[in-house]
Amino acid sequence: MGVTLLGPADVRQLAERLGIRPTKQLGQNFVHDPNTVRRIVRAAELAPDDVVLEVGPGLGSLTLALLENGNRVCAVEIDPPLAGALPETVGKYAPEHADRLTVIAGDALRVELSGVAPTALVANLPYNVAVPVVLHLLATVPSLRRGLVMVQKEVADRLTAGPGSRVYGVPSVKLAWYATSRQAGKVPASVFWPVPNVESGLVAFTVLGDDKSDIPTRPETFAVVDAAFAQRRKTLRAALAGWAGGPVEAERILRAAGVDPKLRGEQLTVEDFTRIASQRRRAAASG
Repeated sequence: MGVTLLGPADVRQLAERLGIRPTKQLGQNFVHDPNTVRRIVRAAELAPDDVVLEVGPGLGSLTLALLENGNRVCAVEIDPPLAGALPETVGKYAPEHADRLTVIAGDALRVELSGVAPTALVANLPYNVAVPVVLHLLATVPSLRRGLVMVQKEVADRLTAGPGSRVYGVPSVKLAWYATSRQAGKVPASVFWPVPNVESGLVAFTVLGDDKSDIPTRPETFAVVDAAFAQRRKTLRAALAGWAGGPVEAERILRAAGVDPKLRGEQLTVEDFTRIASQRRRAAASG
């Protein structure tokens, strides 16, 4: 017996049986189209041995497609009724694959993944926490090697933007610290219940070869990024004045790092920000 994916009637019946009323607070929009979840799994380019971390599995639409693909799935769900029902749903719709599902009830921003070493993140992320969740998992789950997340199209644009883009900012730079990323398609609102009033986009990423989660300059680099974009209309000399201890010191650090003080944060690469942070560290060490 194979896997039966959830259609619109299945999703509504499951929600009704569980007494689930989708909430904006939890960003709940459930996918009810089998073709869409299969497309997401294909776009994720998973290897057969990938252990998939799914955040916010909801009623299980994407979970079933991941299991159908042959992967082990660790699903983290913040809503207790949904977390409790997922094993039963998989047992009914994918009985031969139930032993490859692990469900953890909790907040993905706080949960401990003890005993699990996921290699891929594949998730339909609630729009209000998408960026914090992706960055937190990249920082705290060193086994991750790749991922594909469905987010609001506007968020997808920000995450994948490059220097010089109007939407390039803190999320763009911080994701680039960990991984290369690209947009992997759009998802129409019509495949969700309830129908959101925004378009969704897929973001694929590949983690860079070096494990950057423990590099000491990460918090220092991110501090520069936050300062540069807090006042993005200002030049770096002005925007980094508070961070550096004054505009003169900011200019000195920038020039030593090979960065023009008259530039703005949106014009810098992640490598530029890293050099600025490293230069300040060297300056502090030399007294």
